[in-house]
Amino acid sequence: MVATILVVDDEKNIRRTLRMVLEGSGFNTLEASSAEQCLETVQTGEVDLVILDVRLPEMSGIEALQKIRSEPETRKLPVLMVSGHASLAEAVQAVQLGATDFFEKPLDRDRVLVTVRNALKTWQLQREVEQLRADVEHRYEMIGESDSIRALFAQLEKVAPTNGRVLISGESGTGKELIARAIHRLSPRADKPFVKVNCAAIPAELIESELFGYERGAFTGAQGRKKGMFELANGGTLFLDEIGDMSASAQAKVLRALQSGEISRVGGEKSIAVDVRVLAATNKDLELEVRDGRFREDLFFRLNVVPIVSPPLRDRKTDIPLLAKGFLSEFSIGNGLREKPIDEGVLKALRERSWPGNVRELRNVVERMAILSGDRITLDDLPEEGVLSDARRASSPPSDMPSTLDESGERLTLREYRSRAEKDYILQTLDQVGWNISRAATILGVERTNLHKKMRSYGIRREEE
Repeated sequence: MVATILVVDDEKNIRRTLRMVLEGSGFNTLEASSAEQCLETVQTGEVDLVILDVRLPEMSGIEALQKIRSEPETRKLPVLMVSGHASLAEAVQAVQLGATDFFEKPLDRDRVLVTVRNALKTWQLQREVEQLRADVEHRYEMIGESDSIRALFAQLEKVAPTNGRVLISGESGTGKELIARAIHRLSPRADKPFVKVNCAAIPAELIESELFGYERGAFTGAQGRKKGMFELANGGTLFLDEIGDMSASAQAKVLRALQSGEISRVGGEKSIAVDVRVLAATNKDLELEVRDGRFREDLFFRLNVVPIVSPPLRDRKTDIPLLAKGFLSEFSIGNGLREKPIDEGVLKALRERSWPGNVRELRNVVERMAILSGDRITLDDLPEEGVLSDARRASSPPSDMPSTLDESGERLTLREYRSRAEKDYILQTLDQVGWNISRAATILGVERTNLHKKMRSYGIRREEE
């Protein structure tokens, strides 16, 4: 992949000279004559390195560097500062603000090229390290020796080398994103981008601009052109998480993109070809969503080429000791702590739990025990509202189970009963934790945003306590 370098200088001859040097060495170049234009261009996501003059009209290069370093998307972008008459104080300030290097004019061609190549190589290595670190953070969530996890691994080995679209279904906390990442890592696209979009976390009015990007002036606040997730994933994999929460208009546009292999930015007229493998995940029954008119049938069939089910933890209980020890080791290494031994009685108690929050809930419980325990983890360290309360429920009759009859005495359908039970369980949990939403979400094994969504759908408010 050819790197794109942005040259920022108010002197046209300097820009032209640098462009000739860089393009003569195989780089792509973009130009900007002001700091404001530099910041606009950087936000497009098309720039791999910036050569930035210190002295610019209006906003200075130092100020522009500060803004680049303050944005999460650009804070690690390599920036080489240039000045014809900079003071030592300016050079020191630029380095303190995160400049990759500092040049004085007149520029030496060989030094510029060597520094550019080294900066790009270092940046690429940093990104690879970050990816490896992200992989390490999740490495234990997919380990296992149970029949269900072995079957899943066999399925991944077959589907990953292809370009087939995959729909991953399963309960919250079972590791659907890890399955998507495993498919990407095992695919021919492994050295290309893996881009995740959480469709439930993005407001409906913003999902289209996030997916497809936008042109300058497309809407209020659109100060410049921005690439969408489809473009950023070009050549790689796009993971659409919580696809069942996508708005109807966004569903239609995604369908057109899958059919044509082209997208259009919001406010744009030009079609852009993209080569993207789409993986989707949901904790909803999409077939039921289709029947109820909340999800497009044609999009469902486009996505559901290869269906994969992420097994709940209760179906792979023999994996719980492996997972618990793995999480404990990971937590200890990540925090520079000595790994604590864990009693067999604790592992047995963990295996006996139902784990409604699946692997995510198990991880939370193990980390909590690692933090609060002494030199070793014993039965006394098991959280009261989790494993121990499960044991109590197992030894006592389920007196708080919801009724199977509605208000008129008619029997509830399975779906109605399930909804009533879920609402009751959420209310009970909220009562137990004093309506602390974050703590309730942890116990229930769901994201905080998903819990808020369920509370709204069931009409749960504090006055129901």
